Amino acid sequence: MQTLAKTGTYALTHFVVAVTVAFALTGDALIALSIGLIEPAVQTLAHAIHERAWERKAFRATGAPAEEPCPAFV
Repeated sequence: MQTLAKTGTYALTHFVVAVTVAFALTGDALIALSIGLIEPAVQTLAHAIHERAWERKAFRATGAPAEEPCPAFV
């Protein structure tokens, strides 16, 4: 349960920071909220691509995967 709470507070913190930075740069609350909602989705996709790239790098270096890939990224 603590992991779920920690994940939730991290997500909320990430959202607040993204909205705050976007608002500071644009001065527009609607644009800032839009960026705050869109950015985590883009970041999740970027993370998945990053993980796959590292898996491929590890495979090329050793001939075997470094670890079992997460089914979500296969």
